[in-house]
Amino acid sequence: MKTEQQYFEEAVSLQEYMEQMETHKDNSFLIYNEFEVPQDDEFIEILKEKQPHILVITEDWCGDAMLNNPILRRVAEAAVLDVRAVLRDENLDLIDRYLTNGGRSIPVYLLLDSDGEVLSKWGPRAPILQEYVMKGRAQLPNKDAADFEEKQKAFYSQLMSEYTAKPTNWLAVYDDIRSTWLPVLQQTN
Repeated sequence: MKTEQQYFEEAVSLQEYMEQMETHKDNSFLIYNEFEVPQDDEFIEILKEKQPHILVITEDWCGDAMLNNPILRRVAEAAVLDVRAVLRDENLDLIDRYLTNGGRSIPVYLLLDSDGEVLSKWGPRAPILQEYVMKGRAQLPNKDAADFEEKQKAFYSQLMSEYTAKPTNWLAVYDDIRSTWLPVLQQTN
């Protein structure tokens, strides 16, 4: 069984991954081009100091990845970190180690130390966005209803609009990554 470090070593850079995207590429780059990392010396400085590696498990069809990956990329650029991406559907052994509520939800970000040990996991979405998604899904009709697919498609379209048009959602992602990883990084040698 491959280690997370081996997956990292074989992965492509997050930049290369984003350049190769086919689905959601324009929206992902819209966020990337507009998002600015908050002036947060503590988080960025500790990332610069500790120099963790970050392994991203993702797919370009995923709306949450479309939102989160460009934000993580901006953080990585500010801290000069090596972030690499692998595709979930080609690496089921890896994603199956990091299930969310029993599912293969993505993206998943693995914070690795210099020895390749997993320090922390983040993903697939910030809590405030999880709440929004769960409320939206709760309003959908049953899956066997005649209008389920139509309503689900409309909900996902609205969700993509929320993800791309509201910088407050971008900051929610940043803040949740920060609040998850900062205490972990402060405890490492």
